[in-house]
Amino acid sequence: MRTVELICSAEMDDAVRAAWGRLAAAGLPSLARNTHPTNRPHLTLAAVDEFPPGVEHRLAVLFDAALPVPVTLERVVVLDGSAPLVWLVRPTSALRALHAAVWDVLDQADGHRPWHAPGAWVPHLSLALRFRNADLRLARAVVGGQRPTGSFASARSYDGTDRSVTPLTRLR
Repeated sequence: MRTVELICSAEMDDAVRAAWGRLAAAGLPSLARNTHPTNRPHLTLAAVDEFPPGVEHRLAVLFDAALPVPVTLERVVVLDGSAPLVWLVRPTSALRALHAAVWDVLDQADGHRPWHAPGAWVPHLSLALRFRNADLRLARAVVGGQRPTGSFASARSYDGTDRSVTPLTRLR
């Protein structure tokens, strides 16, 4: 599987990592416990089986023109299904347009994950992967009521086969 992800600016990354730390310190599930070097706050725009030839270059051109994109985090919720604890991302028109453009670039790719499709996509930053709804109130108190702002400053692709990342933008 290959993903297309937006990477947080330094201030947004710090805010999310601080929330991960507070959750872990409170004894709650948290992505702070994932020590793999590719683990970092990100927003997944799409996931497919493999990239068709030329897609990485087309995505890089798209991101170099579109980023940075301002972002504001909203409330903390548990998503249905796999039960991740997430911080919802305010879906601005710029973010929705970028998301749709990524899907246009990936039009010929096989194995699109439908939960990332325009119309179904819930933009979010993950805080914990397996979370119980019963702990949501405590998690909200631990994370706090702030609404961090920042931007998505770069993009990458994660390869689930070898757990590696490929930058899709120049370093900013």
